[in-house]
Amino acid sequence: MRTFIAASLALLALSTHGPAYAQQVAPDAFVRRVTDEVLATMRDDKDVRAGKPEKIAAVVQEKILPYFDFRRATQIAVGAGWRQATPAQRDALTAQFQTLLVRTYSGALANYRGQTIDVLPARVQAGDDEVTIRCKVRQSGDAPITIDYYMARAGDTWKVFDISVDGMSLVLNYRTSFSQEIANRGIDGLIDRLAAKNRG
Repeated sequence: MRTFIAASLALLALSTHGPAYAQQVAPDAFVRRVTDEVLATMRDDKDVRAGKPEKIAAVVQEKILPYFDFRRATQIAVGAGWRQATPAQRDALTAQFQTLLVRTYSGALANYRGQTIDVLPARVQAGDDEVTIRCKVRQSGDAPITIDYYMARAGDTWKVFDISVDGMSLVLNYRTSFSQEIANRGIDGLIDRLAAKNRG
């Protein structure tokens, strides 16, 4: 849970402003500039502090979804099985994986307790289509957490397709269990499993 809290907070920082704003500055400068504003909002919003599910869900829907490439994240998580899937199955996998991640982020966001985020300078060259932005999440009484955001250019803005927390990819973390499910029950079996988990 500690890692998902950190990932949720910093991913939220990426998502505060629209695409035009993201285009105006380099990715690390964009993250750095909005982080203070986002954390201030989190601290000042009594409904978020109180952990109200509907308020937190609205924050995730409005602030996180537009800046996450769920299709690419799903492809990474599913691995070789993605090539076996039909277009309809890929759409279903993406929808279910998106729901799973959103539910996870919502739950983690409810545990926000005043963490701070330092955005480290990034080596970004003009014309780069993919970048890694590194942050340090500091929590009272705990060692800092290192967050790496793997982002790809998407038209006028950037989208996150994976997050690494202290060296562990949150997307790749699902690959083993997904591969086992596909081996045992096929693509539709994985879709059914994710749907059941999301319903629960």
